[in-house]
Amino acid sequence: MNCILVDDDEMSRRLIEDYASRVDFISLVRSFSNPIEALSFLQNQNDDVHLVFLDIEMPEMSGIDFLETSSAKPQVVIISSKEKYALKAFDYSVTDYLLKPITFPRFFKAVSRSYERYNQLRSPFDDDREIFIKKNNSLVRVRYGDILWIEAMENYVIIVTSHERFTIHLTMKSIENQLPSVRFKRVHRSFIVNVGKIESIEDNVISIRSNEGRKTIPIGKSYRESLINELKLIANK
Repeated sequence: MNCILVDDDEMSRRLIEDYASRVDFISLVRSFSNPIEALSFLQNQNDDVHLVFLDIEMPEMSGIDFLETSSAKPQVVIISSKEKYALKAFDYSVTDYLLKPITFPRFFKAVSRSYERYNQLRSPFDDDREIFIKKNNSLVRVRYGDILWIEAMENYVIIVTSHERFTIHLTMKSIENQLPSVRFKRVHRSFIVNVGKIESIEDNVISIRSNEGRKTIPIGKSYRESLINELKLIANK
């Protein structure tokens, strides 16, 4: 997710630049001390900038003026030393409002919220959309397009991808709520499938091709009608 920073205070810019460098799902492409230069850059880049960190009190053009003037519509996270602009800022549907001095945990919460919204606005059938899965002490980036199916095993679930399997301690309901329902369908109390990976449906069985061969997944009686109806809707689009 590409970002720019607009703040006339050098110390504040350095802090945000440092914080941004620690987060691997955002890329700070430019920092500006002059909001007019930032506005010109943003207008030219248009859809290539997804998030703006924006100070409120700046010479020549305030952050509010910036929001009113810009025709580009990336997400905006306000950074300000004063609370009094918050109500006005949220009139422009900003994603978050950070009060200086900004801590890294608070910054990370704001960018995580922005990243979640960014993913929600992209097509659910975009194979480059992704989730992060905890594996040992690391977070592994997994593309939607690589997920084949998800299987419940007692008090944990197995996420099967084109390359490997991940075992995580979550309920099926929890993982189902985190994935776009247009693409990932619950077809059985123990299975969620990526509809883009279905090869065929015969009677009450789904076939999916994996590196280990052909996988057959049962369709629960209570899920069959909803699945078939929604697959028809997708086919008719």
